[in-house]
Amino acid sequence: MIHTANPRALFKTFKEALIAYSSGIGGILAGFIIASQLNIFRSPLFPWAIAVYPAVLSAKGVISGLFSGRLSTALHIGTIYPKFFGNTKSFYRLFEATIVVTLEASVAMSSVSVIFGSLFWGITFADFPNILMIVVATMTLGITLSLVTMTVTFMAFKKGLDPDVIVYPIMSTVMDVISTIFYIVILNLFFFFDSFGKYTVALVALLPVILILYILPRNIHDKEFIKTIKESFFTVMFVAFFVNVTGTVLKTMNETIIVGGRKEIYTVYPALIATVGNVGSVVGSTATTKLALGLLRPSFSAIRNHITQILGAWTASMVIFVFFSALSLLINGIFTLYTFLGFTSLLLATNIIAVTAIILISYGVSILTFQKGLDPDNFVIPIESVLADSITSTALLATLLMW
Repeated sequence: MIHTANPRALFKTFKEALIAYSSGIGGILAGFIIASQLNIFRSPLFPWAIAVYPAVLSAKGVISGLFSGRLSTALHIGTIYPKFFGNTKSFYRLFEATIVVTLEASVAMSSVSVIFGSLFWGITFADFPNILMIVVATMTLGITLSLVTMTVTFMAFKKGLDPDVIVYPIMSTVMDVISTIFYIVILNLFFFFDSFGKYTVALVALLPVILILYILPRNIHDKEFIKTIKESFFTVMFVAFFVNVTGTVLKTMNETIIVGGRKEIYTVYPALIATVGNVGSVVGSTATTKLALGLLRPSFSAIRNHITQILGAWTASMVIFVFFSALSLLINGIFTLYTFLGFTSLLLATNIIAVTAIILISYGVSILTFQKGLDPDNFVIPIESVLADSITSTALLATLLMW
């Protein structure tokens, strides 16, 4: 059976996506926090701080995307139940696997950051221990948000909402805000609280190592657990490279007159990359569920049968970009009709470039991984979320240059 588009389904996707994207207001908060901490990100003592920031957000995207995508699909096909206690073995193995992938992603991204940093950011390999501790500590604090992800997913599923549309966009924004706060706290602790701060960060960074020493012996022979770790490794390495492309682009914007003191751009930046990633998550996650249920043929030509979700997700993103434009200008006290029209045009141009690319990528990854016999949920959201960061950053930089 091939799914066909219809106006009612289009409006349902648009409505649910718009609700989910509206949580991007939290992304504005994350951006405002960054804009208020420009003294840290422009300090010559740690020139890598602004470039590593996208790594923190994208590492969050890898973990949250893998977890929420697998959880949503499993709920649809009945291998996981919408409850915390008395659940299936798959549920508990998935949660334990995310802890391992958290450390895996943190180490990979920190390692690649040092390579990029030595080439483009003006740092040396002596900075690696500091970068590693800060990234791992930030991500370790973020593990607690997995419980929130479970709660939101279970509630959405019980209320008849589609977790593939609702969960990742909401949690992506929540994690952007919390991860930004964690990152700022860890940076300040590490650099401004002498030995006490450094030891505190080191202890937090050691926590996932201790947890993994407990988890691995219990799961080393579990095929589902090992499959998740193996398939996520490719994704993590892919993400580790592209997230540093994003960091380099952001550092370039930060150092040039293009952004300069324009706090409205810093303020809206996390919300933009989150929303583009959310479009990709809606398109990709709904595709993986349809593939699992046999409602979508695993071919690129079948994209026409997925047009309902694509148009609904994209239209909602354009509406929310207009809202973000107004909100960012208001927060920074520079809202006028002239600035609103100009800034909105800038953001919509960025949207057209970035969303077109991310839709094709999300759908393509879901089809390719399914054709290869892999679990698309281990790849789609993690890959599209980090590519969304790079694509949106590049599209924003290109649009700023053209403007």
